Amino acid sequence: MFLIQRSETKRMNEHPIAGVVHTDDIDYVGDGHPAHRLDVIAPTPVLAPRALLPVYIYLHGGGWTSGDKATVTKYCAHQAATGMVVVNVNYRRAGRFQMDHQLADADAAVRWVHENIRAHGGDPARVVLGGDSAGGHIAALFTATSGSPELRAHFGMTAEKATPTVQGLVLHCSAVDFSMFFARAPILGRGFVRLLHPRGTAAAPARRGTLRRAAAYLSPIEWIGPGHPAVFVTTSASDYFYESNLRFVERLRAALVPVETIIYPSANANTRHTWQQNYRYPESQTVWQRVTTFVNSVTSQPA
Repeated sequence: MFLIQRSETKRMNEHPIAGVVHTDDIDYVGDGHPAHRLDVIAPTPVLAPRALLPVYIYLHGGGWTSGDKATVTKYCAHQAATGMVVVNVNYRRAGRFQMDHQLADADAAVRWVHENIRAHGGDPARVVLGGDSAGGHIAALFTATSGSPELRAHFGMTAEKATPTVQGLVLHCSAVDFSMFFARAPILGRGFVRLLHPRGTAAAPARRGTLRRAAAYLSPIEWIGPGHPAVFVTTSASDYFYESNLRFVERLRAALVPVETIIYPSANANTRHTWQQNYRYPESQTVWQRVTTFVNSVTSQPA
């Protein structure tokens, strides 16, 4: 996996975006855990209209085991400057924690938005969820839980609280199809399935059959159901998860889910895995513009 170094994170956040207000490191669970922090980035009051704005919640990537919201501060601030409230979320990372914990964190962050975002100028009824790489995977799997009691039960999500819904999903180079772990020449080892699978639902699946079943529960492509929100997918032929994203788009279209895409060929040298974070690339700037259009489109209100 390509992981962004601290020096690159600094370069990617050079020349901060003007016209926005940052409220950083809010504890969205209230338990004091250092991973349970989010930043709210909103247009300055002078620039913001009186009406509540759409909300874009973002989960960073990092191979499930690393990464930080700081990497995508400029990406998020740019979207805020266009006229939305952006919530940039950290979550507990794999190794010590598994996918049930990460989905619980996504759930807690979305619930926090529904309960608190009005104070920052956001509309809790107009929410889009997004992420890149592992963060995109968590966002996609969380979105799928709203339409599947089986999936919610598998990850221990309480039946008493319905999964908050979102109006759209943005996925940048995301891990959406875990069948890739069983390819003849897999991009990632099957150890990731063991690493991410909840400990309480199956004790460290080891055999190929049980591992495949565990992978299916981790695979958003297997859980596209009725009522799935519109999706914006960006990938490239240089992306590790290119083939998986193509299959995901095909499955979405077969299910009649509205889907938009940006898919670059290998000739575009600036489109390595998670290139979307890097403002210096024209391909990234195109993605940023399309994200704005997508969020406004799926959260638009009748005149």
